[in-house]
Parts: sequence; C-alpha cells; structure tokens
Amino acid sequence: MADFDLTGAVALVTGATGGIGRATCLALAEAGATVIATDLADSADITGAADYRRLDVTEEGNWAALIAHIDSAHGRLDILVNNAGISVTNSIASTTLAEFRKCMAINVEGVFLGTQAAQALLATSGKDRKGGSSIVNLSSVGGLRGAALMSTYCASKGAVKLFSKSAALEFAMMGLPIRVNSVHPGGIDTNMMDTIYARYVDDGLFPDEATARATVSANHAMGRMGDPQEIAAGIVYLSTPAASFMTGSELVIDGGMTAK
Repeated sequence: MADFDLTGAVALVTGATGGIGRATCLALAEAGATVIATDLADSADITGAADYRRLDVTEEGNWAALIAHIDSAHGRLDILVNNAGISVTNSIASTTLAEFRKCMAINVEGVFLGTQAAQALLATSGKDRKGGSSIVNLSSVGGLRGAALMSTYCASKGAVKLFSKSAALEFAMMGLPIRVNSVHPGGIDTNMMDTIYARYVDDGLFPDEATARATVSANHAMGRMGDPQEIAAGIVYLSTPAASFMTGSELVIDGGMTAK
C-alpha cells in the first residue's frame, strides 16, 4: 500500500547500535527510507543505514552539526526516531545523583535537544508529505507504570511520554506539519534487558539470570519477551502516511503486559 511506502523520505535514528536501533534502521530502509544512523561509537556497520554519524544526544552542539549535515547532504528530514537511552536498575537509596542525572540527560534531554534541533527541517520537509513529518520517541511500559528498583528509569520514560504529548499539541497549535508519538515497549530481547537480569541476580532477587528471564517473560500476557523487530514495525508505522491521523499518542507494544 502506498501509505506504508517511505520512498524518498529521510530518517534519523539515534541509539542505532542497540537491538531496537538496528532493527529500526533496517525496517525503515526496507520501507524505502534513506536512513542516517547515529550512536556514540566513532564508526559502526548498521545494516540498512545509508550513513552513520557519531552523536552524543546530550550535546547541543552535536545535534546542531548533525542536522546541518543532513540538510546539506539530503536537503530534508522526514523522520526522527529518538531511540537512544539507558536503564538504571537500582534502589532509590543506592542511586547516586550522578546516575540519576546521567539517565535524565540521555533519556529526556536527548529527546528534547533532538526535537528542538530538528524542528525547523522537519517542518519544512513535512509540507509535501501526507501527514507531515514524524517524530517517534522511545518511551517504555516503564513510562506508563512504576517498577521496583527502576524509579530513575521510569521517571525518565514518563517524562518522554508527556514531552511527546506536549510537543504534539504545540506543533499542531502552531500549524507545523510534524506529528509526535511515543512507543512503549514491554520486555524486549536486547542487551539492555540482559543487564537488568544480571542486576536482579546481583541484588538477590533471583537465583540466576534464567529464572529472572522466565519471571519477566511470564509478566507478559503472551508469555514471552518481544523481538526488536516487533518494536521496529511499530516505529515504521508511525513514520508512514498510514499514521497520518496519529499524534500525541502512545503506541504500546508489550505482549499484553499492561493489560493485566
């Protein structure tokens, strides 16, 4: 269907070396988009990406330079996927202020800076696309409800959810052709989840990582973890004209976890 075709669109994906980031770059490219992948590494081989650029999402100057490069090289930007993020699995008492601030800087300030830096180019590019340009911000089921030992992470992802809604309303009020939506994955088979399992074991919550994985999987109504490709599919949908009437929405892809 034509509304699912991204031919001619230019997409920027942050956090592209992670599981969801890599899957998103490939899925967008398969839909026809020209994909610029970014992350902290100086170089990376990202399947589907036409270009890779180093980006520290917490640095305003990095964002300005990247958007200028995209404008010069491609002349447009139609899709911004703010995917870069980290998790903090720790008790409130044991979390340091530095850890809290780092999580907020990457997960929240990175989304703000990216949206701010890309707004003008997205608005210009969106004028000739059905539904306009699209910003997709990665939140989490942790942005919809709390979780023990995840207060910092949940706070950051809750902020992403409400920032996305506010940006959607602001752009609509200003008549800018930019849609903004958030995606809320459940437990996904990625290195980030492996780190969380390990921390659960270190804290004595589970005897081993296999038990931690089985317990987390059982918390999903479907009884399993999700694949990065299943999140990427939702991101692609929100990026296409097929989602032209969606803005300020939360796309929950969690195997029924929050339905319980």
